Amino acid sequence: MTTTTALRPEATLRTDWTRAEISALFDLPFTELLFRAAEVHRAHHAADEVQLCTLCSIKTGGCPEDCGYCSQSASAESDVKAEKLMDVQAVLAAAAEAKAAGSQRFCMGAAWRSPKERDMDKVVAMVEGVKAMGLETCMTLGMLDAPQAQRLAEAGLDYYNHNIDTSPENYANVITTRCFEDRLETLSNVRDAGISVCCGGIVGMGETRGDRVGFVHALATLPRHPESVPVNALVPVKGTVLGDMLADTPLARIDDIEFVRTVAVARITMPMSMVRLSAGRESMSAATQALCFMAGANSIFTGDKLLTAGNAGDDADAALFAKLGLKPMEGAEPMRVAAE
Repeated sequence: MTTTTALRPEATLRTDWTRAEISALFDLPFTELLFRAAEVHRAHHAADEVQLCTLCSIKTGGCPEDCGYCSQSASAESDVKAEKLMDVQAVLAAAAEAKAAGSQRFCMGAAWRSPKERDMDKVVAMVEGVKAMGLETCMTLGMLDAPQAQRLAEAGLDYYNHNIDTSPENYANVITTRCFEDRLETLSNVRDAGISVCCGGIVGMGETRGDRVGFVHALATLPRHPESVPVNALVPVKGTVLGDMLADTPLARIDDIEFVRTVAVARITMPMSMVRLSAGRESMSAATQALCFMAGANSIFTGDKLLTAGNAGDDADAALFAKLGLKPMEGAEPMRVAAE
């Protein structure tokens, strides 16, 4: 197998990857895999720039889905309480604060199976207001039907997040209240409406490498690669099915090298996508995060919290960027370490 060279984007956007090819990438010697991923990354992205994104929970808790990793599920015995949808002005204030801190994208998440029509006017107003600030807009509201996707597109929504979570074969081990095909239907509705897709998943849920191969394969063989691919490491939360199952076992946290391999394979198979380090980053060392950036990750969530899970925080990220010589993607204000 020869190394990847800086090919033109149109020559590298394949949607016909086989599981055997993806498995072979996972099996490469680690340094060779990173080298190839870095080559692909540099062919399509600025190697020293990372997009900064902020995630705001606009409706927390009480979700009827039974996702085994999620503290917001109504079936989870967690401390997360069900709350009402936030006021539009409160969301816009949070977006303004995020922009002032250097974020380029403002992501809004609601713990719903799917949005109800009575909430759509407020959701649309949030999109329009955040968009007017000059921020990229992203929402994750659960499953969308075609008219809902079209309405969000008309409001100017840039991205819609709807993760596939894991491989098709492992999906029922994580979620039983909907099936993998339901996820694909929402993604199709989003694409058909002209909204960019943000779709990734979670590793470290006790899955096999074969499941990680299947997870990447499912993303890389969609009709169009997701424009954004978040890669999460499971944060075991007490009171959730997976949290209780894995919190006290070695499986609770995926091996760092295997996590970096997953990022690298995602970069190689989806060259133009933004690959985002998402949940679990707060527990990663600076060295592990550096390897992820070398492997092609070029987007992170900033701030102290991701929905209900902890996050590294702006000061820690600014210090990390300074140490690694990275900078926010062009157009964002520079991050600054807070004075002690």
